[in-house]
Amino acid sequence: MTLTQMQKIFLTEKDILPDIIGQDKLKEELKSALAMGRNIVILGPPGIGKTTLAKNVAKLLPDVEVNDCLYHCLPKQPVCPQCQSGKKTKTKISKGTERFIRIQGSPDLTVEDLFGDIDPIKALEFGPLSMEAFTPGKIFKANNGVLFFDELNRCPEKLQNALLQVLQEHIVTIGTYDIDFPAQFIFIATMNPQDSNTERLSDVLLDRMDMLTMAYPETMELEEEIVLEKSHKLMVTVPSNILRYITGFVRELRENKNLEKVPSVRATIGIYERAQSTALLHNREEVAIDDVRAVIPSVISHRIKLKPSIRYLQSTQQFLEKEVEEYTEHGLGKQAKEQRSFDEDDGSP
Repeated sequence: MTLTQMQKIFLTEKDILPDIIGQDKLKEELKSALAMGRNIVILGPPGIGKTTLAKNVAKLLPDVEVNDCLYHCLPKQPVCPQCQSGKKTKTKISKGTERFIRIQGSPDLTVEDLFGDIDPIKALEFGPLSMEAFTPGKIFKANNGVLFFDELNRCPEKLQNALLQVLQEHIVTIGTYDIDFPAQFIFIATMNPQDSNTERLSDVLLDRMDMLTMAYPETMELEEEIVLEKSHKLMVTVPSNILRYITGFVRELRENKNLEKVPSVRATIGIYERAQSTALLHNREEVAIDDVRAVIPSVISHRIKLKPSIRYLQSTQQFLEKEVEEYTEHGLGKQAKEQRSFDEDDGSP
């Protein structure tokens, strides 16, 4: 997709990122960066929709005719040796989502994983330095698409250095062959700034990127909307006051001064789903507060981390029990119980 095509989409479409609920400021910044072909890093905690956002960008890409090769070569602009050889190659229509390539950052990720390597079997057949023996990596598979690099700051320094040329020039030099290959793609990476088990990103790499920040849903209403849209649902009713209880409890934990790590939106969805299944297993048609309270420890305990000053005084389980009790008595839980009592007196279902 050319910059002109991308700019045209932003000018003609009102909401081009419908899969993301809320986050209006981030959407504007993302459109601004994409319209100029910038490399993007999205900063934010886990479970807030960074991957969904990147996939939504891939949906914007138009269907294109490409050669049926590992490089997604355009018929009139062949890149790979096979297509450049002049041999007749089949073509296919490729959707934008099919050109979405995800790389999961990890310490054991290598340059060969990213760029490609020699296939030993083909090397025996064609020779170790023949282009036929070269198997392209994921960066070529993202040609004319989106390269999504999840947790970029988990990658080793050597791989970070290998990215410098391609992010600046959109060219990959395969050292074994000393040949340059064009690589056109939209680059979107993510980073969790709260994760301490990561590699430091070099200044020269950061200098090739724009940093966008994605936070938790701005309001309780938006988070409730996300939960209703993204969660699995059973044949069990979840009253609105129970949904408010679930969402409110998780959001209150995010503001808790005793927590070093707080629960994400996945935690809210997890409680919502598990409360349904708990009610169903007890042959109830409607979720109650007790169903929610029963599943909170298994959904939340591993998603939070107590500060050291609190960790030595009580366990995570004890902390959660206390927080649930206080929230039920004094927070939205009290409202939920009162509403439930009113419904029963009124004869409402």
